[in-house]
Amino acid sequence: MTRTPKRVAAGFAIALAAGAIPIKIAAAQTSMTGVEQARVDSIRRPYTAADIEFMSGMIGHHSQAVKMAGWCTNGHNANKSLQIFCGRVAMAQTAEIGLMSAWLKDRNQPVPEPDPRGMKMMMGGSEMFMMMPGMLTEDQMKQLDAARGAEFDRLFLTYMIQHHKGAITMVEKLENSPGADQDEIVFKFSNDVQADQSTEIDRMQQMLDALPPH
Repeated sequence: MTRTPKRVAAGFAIALAAGAIPIKIAAAQTSMTGVEQARVDSIRRPYTAADIEFMSGMIGHHSQAVKMAGWCTNGHNANKSLQIFCGRVAMAQTAEIGLMSAWLKDRNQPVPEPDPRGMKMMMGGSEMFMMMPGMLTEDQMKQLDAARGAEFDRLFLTYMIQHHKGAITMVEKLENSPGADQDEIVFKFSNDVQADQSTEIDRMQQMLDALPPH
């Protein structure tokens, strides 16, 4: 919780009078921004294995969406409205990858490298990738990359709706995990994912319905 100036001042005066804390520590607390204080407070709050799994898995999930969105403006002849939509998706999800990586780092957890193939794992000395719900298979990604024009638009919208629905499934799994989704950052992020991607699914379905028939 962000402290009000009156509360900070009162706490500062009491601490000095009691000799409880050095002056420079009190000064550092009063100079801390609201965002920094919220981050510190969040680290103190309990988090679970389900929270870590969600934040780790969503990095790969978002990474694939960013790669797909990048193809909209990279030689696939997507229509203009889809290009604008993809630009927004890529920007928002790139920023969220940064948020998830910072959350894991702050809690001394491994930070997965963003990879559109999923979350990298080592099994029996071999490198494998665990795909999250809704993620495209390697063949689906190749099919999308090979498409152009209206066919690309149709495939992109179909596959990204699938992808977004998978993200919502991940949020629902988190919410149903005992004790999870209580951390302030995880709670806000998971709610944003559910709300934003539900809205985007509706928008993409409208765009898909407006495309000319095969």
